[in-house]
Amino acid sequence: MTIIILMTIRFATKEDAPALLGIYNQYIGTPITFETELPSLDEFVSRIETYSSFYPYLVSENEEGKITGYAYAHRIFERASYRFDVETTIYVAQEAHHNGTAKMLYDTLLSYLKKMNVINAYALVTGPNRQSIHFHRKCGFKDFATFSESGIKNGRWIDVIWFIKVLNGKSSNPPELKGIKEVLAEQDL
Repeated sequence: MTIIILMTIRFATKEDAPALLGIYNQYIGTPITFETELPSLDEFVSRIETYSSFYPYLVSENEEGKITGYAYAHRIFERASYRFDVETTIYVAQEAHHNGTAKMLYDTLLSYLKKMNVINAYALVTGPNRQSIHFHRKCGFKDFATFSESGIKNGRWIDVIWFIKVLNGKSSNPPELKGIKEVLAEQDL
């Protein structure tokens, strides 16, 4: 028997913040995030607005319109020479694991980042999160570095594994970075 999951990927709005915060709350008590307290709704709205002002911030919805996950990118370092580098983040509701939601979100996110002329996409995964490690490798990310015991949560020291995926070729004069709004405007032409 084949089960077909219908889902929509769209850009997040600040109105999505309560649902996204609900998904994020599923991970607060785990080592998957280094935050120890759930951000306020206002803080989460601010994050969505800040990150989505230049980068894609995506949500997935099931066929009933329920948000099942989200993925976004943001600049990983502030200095100008790092402008072609981003950190990617993804969170999927527990009930949406293993149904293709994460893969579809990440594929869409990485496609937009490539069109924006981003060169390096980094993913930071806490160890020993085997599921996320496997997922990132399956998405074409390569192990880059491990920061051993770099954070403590729930009384346990946790590694952070950095993954990298090169999205565009490297040259001494790369095309300038485009914002997501510019990419979308070019698609509408």
